[in-house]
Amino acid sequence: MATDMPALIDRYDRTHTDLRISVTDRCNLRCAYCMPPEGVTPKSHAEVLRFEEIERFVRVVVGMGVRKIRLTGGEPLARKGVVRLVEMLARLPGVDDLAMTTNGTLLAEHAKALKAAGLKRLNVSLDTLDRRKFQQITGRDELDGVLAGIAAARAAGFEKIKLNTLAVRNQTEEEVVPLARFARQHGLELRFIEFMPLDGNAGWSDDRVLTGGEILESLAAALGPLEPVEAAGPATVYQFADGIGRVGVIRSVSRPFCERCGRLRLTADGQVRNCLFAARDWDARAVLRAGGSDEQLAELVRDAVSAKPKCHGTDDGEFLRGDRSMHEIGG
Repeated sequence: MATDMPALIDRYDRTHTDLRISVTDRCNLRCAYCMPPEGVTPKSHAEVLRFEEIERFVRVVVGMGVRKIRLTGGEPLARKGVVRLVEMLARLPGVDDLAMTTNGTLLAEHAKALKAAGLKRLNVSLDTLDRRKFQQITGRDELDGVLAGIAAARAAGFEKIKLNTLAVRNQTEEEVVPLARFARQHGLELRFIEFMPLDGNAGWSDDRVLTGGEILESLAAALGPLEPVEAAGPATVYQFADGIGRVGVIRSVSRPFCERCGRLRLTADGQVRNCLFAARDWDARAVLRAGGSDEQLAELVRDAVSAKPKCHGTDDGEFLRGDRSMHEIGG
């Protein structure tokens, strides 16, 4: 096994310690900003990485300094046996932080097992507390299930639960304050993520981005002043002046955070991506299944990191939309 290898530092002196792993491209919701309404043809069982292959990849990159692992999808809880994968990764030396992003619909039945398996943190995607609007956004009447999943996660002992809300103009404005009140009431941290051009129906445009600045203004007007606390990864985090609750904004479009991005991604079909908007992938699955060594796998990852661009370009004229939508890359 490759251990104690050189750190993953790119041409712009960014050290990569964070890996997002998509465990499946399948999802039980049909959010327009992620997947086409008619759905997609999912990857075959043979195309998707096996748990043992994911574990091996993680062992190699941990030896290169990766410390934070997040499981995503599609919907990760739609992957059969995913709790076993959590157990496998949680016991690897060097994995300091193991988290999952989920839509929450299947969380109630898995929360306790996930906690016991070693999962440390959860991010739950939630764009509205209005049942009718939830159904419009996701194509499914599953709001009650998501709320039950959040409650089950809290009961299971998860102390760090974040809510992820996609900020889309003419969709999110009325949801900002109710979601903040809900998060404050239940001890959750709320994150607003600016709408990026990774939607399944290719309907993104600049004028559909509800900016982080606008969201902060709405929150301050309704709930009182916000005080900056920290820059946590891609998010700038604020605390309400009354001391109750925190909210983060991820300004991926209006104020890109590329200069401090230390994240890599592994897609469900085993492709390494150095950026959400990467123009190419690096095929780790081919190395894994051709009997390649850990050193060969590490070299592939180093190549991906070395080729990482300075910025994704969504805020200038250099941006070119990629050919994969969010459900294929992983959130």
